[in-house]
Amino acid sequence: MRASIPVPGSAKARLIEAGLHRFERDGYDAVGVTDLAAKAGVTTGALYHHFGSKLGLYGAIRDDLEQRLIDRMHGAAGAGAFPVRAALLAAFDAAVHFGTCRILAEPPPEPRRDPITEFLRTQLDRPPAAPILAAAWRAALLEVADGTPAAAVRPALEPLLPGPPV
Repeated sequence: MRASIPVPGSAKARLIEAGLHRFERDGYDAVGVTDLAAKAGVTTGALYHHFGSKLGLYGAIRDDLEQRLIDRMHGAAGAGAFPVRAALLAAFDAAVHFGTCRILAEPPPEPRRDPITEFLRTQLDRPPAAPILAAAWRAALLEVADGTPAAAVRPALEPLLPGPPV
């Protein structure tokens, strides 16, 4: 078993679950270490032991989510004539399905690489458009996180993406 996959029900797994819930509901800045520990049923010491800090927990969660999306984006991009469009729509649908729109939409609390933009740069004829498309995708996710139904947001995102509607 990979070390990054916590044993179900363990303190580490419960902290990840609590982080997913709280960061998605309230956003990174509004969540406190004490709240995370209480939600997970552990001490703050357990959080520091497993992740080093609230930022460490957040980073572990976001890295995992972004990798899951990138995997889906690779698959979608390889399956169609309009890879960027297919990839971003697949990533949008996955983020909605995972219930992690706010986590993936909000800017990270400290500068870090953006795997979504990096992926888009590899797919576009004009790589400078990558951060613009990633920003539109994130704005759509944030709209869903703020309560607009995904079924209303997705059609608003589609015209911004390269290629004909699918």
